[in-house]
Amino acid sequence: MQMQHHKASGHCLARRFSTFLGTVTLLLLSIQVVAQDDLKVRASWDIPTLEQAESRMRDWLDTKNIGDDLRSKVDAIWASPDSNAVARDLLARVASTAALADPRVAKLTTLCQGPKQSLLLPELPVLTTPELPAFLKATLRLYYARWLAQHGWHDEVLLQLAETSTSDVLDPASLLFYRATAEHTLLKKEACLKSLSKLLEKEKEIPRRYATVARLLEADSQQLKTDSLDEVARLMNDVRRRLDLGRTGKRVREEEDEVIAKLDKMIKKLEEEQQQQQQQQQPGQPQGNQNAPQQPANESNALPGSGPGNVDPRNLGDNIDWGSLPPKERQATLQRISEGLPAHFREVIEAYFKKIASKDD
Repeated sequence: MQMQHHKASGHCLARRFSTFLGTVTLLLLSIQVVAQDDLKVRASWDIPTLEQAESRMRDWLDTKNIGDDLRSKVDAIWASPDSNAVARDLLARVASTAALADPRVAKLTTLCQGPKQSLLLPELPVLTTPELPAFLKATLRLYYARWLAQHGWHDEVLLQLAETSTSDVLDPASLLFYRATAEHTLLKKEACLKSLSKLLEKEKEIPRRYATVARLLEADSQQLKTDSLDEVARLMNDVRRRLDLGRTGKRVREEEDEVIAKLDKMIKKLEEEQQQQQQQQQPGQPQGNQNAPQQPANESNALPGSGPGNVDPRNLGDNIDWGSLPPKERQATLQRISEGLPAHFREVIEAYFKKIASKDD
């Protein structure tokens, strides 16, 4: 009898323990689901679906009273067997749809569908007109900014997107991507990393090419150091880009001066390091002038020693005339600076010497 009682108690405890384990398992699964949902909520922006974008465009078209023939063209624009259309198709669809109802937008699409025709950008009042809804103007500015980025007008990209947020446009991923690429080109490191971080909040949902390039730009921006030869090379590339666009104004001159100043600083630092190495390689040689007095001399005594009385003509100021260096010394300095660096950095240094040599001209 007592044995049966013990067996019943054991079965009861086993059932209770099994129930407890089941409850704990359900609790852990619930915590995991909540944690995953919390990660999704952390993204600070949302991506509208293709259907949502189409719906907003059709609602706007309803206010334009377009005919059946234009509506059939709209249907063709938005017809797609794949609901996960890539971002560039979405921007083109929005612009093409708006162009059917507004000839000013048609002028914009004609520009953005063709190559660069001139170094002068046209006036596009449609991008600021109060007649278009805010979401459509913002998306058209993004459409135009993409074309600007493709042709090297990165300053203008930021101007078009300066006051635009992810909630303003129908394609927020493209907004963050093209803003980040412009900031990267213009060496706006902190702003670029901020834009990339926000873009990568939706890394699994944005187009793969955006995610791949964003990771590369992020790694590249993080290793950029102030006053490095890498920074100088990028500054010179930006100067070349601006000159290719016909820009020769204050911004270009300031960047050229900045390049010269940074290279002067680097060369001066290398010279100091070279002098220190030479001193360390000759430990037995007395430092300084051997004829220098060991104790202060009395004013009434004549000082011993003799010398040619020459003064070192070297200018120790900041404005060193590097352009007039002898060819052998110039090549030695160039070799010293570019040692161990990629080949294109040598071109940067050579361009620097040419710039210095032509200063007087």
